[in-house]
Amino acid sequence: MSEKKRVVVGMSGGVDSSVAAALLLREGYDVIGVTLKMWPQDCGSIVEDKCCGPQAMADARSVAARLGIPHYIIDETSDFTKVVIDYFTSEYQAGRTPNPCVLCNEKLKFGNLLQKALGLGASFIGTGHYARVERKGEGFVLRRALNLKKDQSYFLFSLNQQQLSHTLMPIGSMTKEEVREEAKKLGLRVHDKEESQDICFVPENDYAAFLKTRLGQGEFHPGEIVHRDGRVLGKHAGIELFTVGQRKGINVGSPKPLYVLDIEASSRRVIVGDDDELWHSSYRVERSCWGHEGEVSPETRAMVKIRHSHEGAMARLYPEGDGRVRVELEEPQRAITPGQASVFYSEDTVIGGGWIMREHASSAFARATADKRTEVAQ
Repeated sequence: MSEKKRVVVGMSGGVDSSVAAALLLREGYDVIGVTLKMWPQDCGSIVEDKCCGPQAMADARSVAARLGIPHYIIDETSDFTKVVIDYFTSEYQAGRTPNPCVLCNEKLKFGNLLQKALGLGASFIGTGHYARVERKGEGFVLRRALNLKKDQSYFLFSLNQQQLSHTLMPIGSMTKEEVREEAKKLGLRVHDKEESQDICFVPENDYAAFLKTRLGQGEFHPGEIVHRDGRVLGKHAGIELFTVGQRKGINVGSPKPLYVLDIEASSRRVIVGDDDELWHSSYRVERSCWGHEGEVSPETRAMVKIRHSHEGAMARLYPEGDGRVRVELEEPQRAITPGQASVFYSEDTVIGGGWIMREHASSAFARATADKRTEVAQ
């Protein structure tokens, strides 16, 4: 590299972002480490070693010192609360299941951080994500990591061309084992640091406990648990405690297992039924976004994911205008959950995605309850 280009690396204190910084330094970049402080340190809900906790910040500082690069902490607690936490709680109150990591990436890690990096004279931001950004023609594409088990492209689907053009992801072609081995060779203490699969601000992955602490019991929306055929089976303590596909916590008598089919926020009803009623062959997304080639033509065949852990399924895409897309699956999929992101792939390249809309069980339930009202009237 004839002239050093500056890159600001988002350092979470984990092994992935630490090795990303080291690799970029080795490639000749002028590396600056930055850790985003996104959750108040005195908040009782934060887990000490999560990516925004005090131990994580100390680990990031230690790694930066070992690498000989400057390190700064930027306070993003206000925007994190407004953009991520408030969205997280309001989605549950609306009967949807949120995905805060997508929004955090788009608005904070690749939004605020990128703008601050450009203000510091940097050409790029670098991250420890398992994904790949590559130039294609006049634009940039986001591709899955070579290590598909660790792939994080799902969480990055909403990044735009400007964000991708200033992003470096140096570990996207590595396995986790290779990353740890590299960290060990570099003498980084975090080489064997345990990673968490939980959302950073939700201790023990206990969403209910977090929401109770954040909202207070008085902010929950209790109501009825209703079978899909219209029968009222019992009461629940709040729609915020449920998600589509859930079995645990329904707590009503039934000769066979019941699962949450839908959450009707307007009436505060949790609609339940059999597992086979969770399988659907189509769904819609809203607020869609597309890769550098733009919106696809109707009937485009793509692999779609309906949640991060979903292995993917083949489908046809039908853009409907106003950011909506109808997805027709070749094989039914289970628990297509409103509020979750659905990401579209052509082979290993992200071509678009959007947010799953609520429409399945509600219409069937409406028909069932309408039939019961007709029976009563007769």
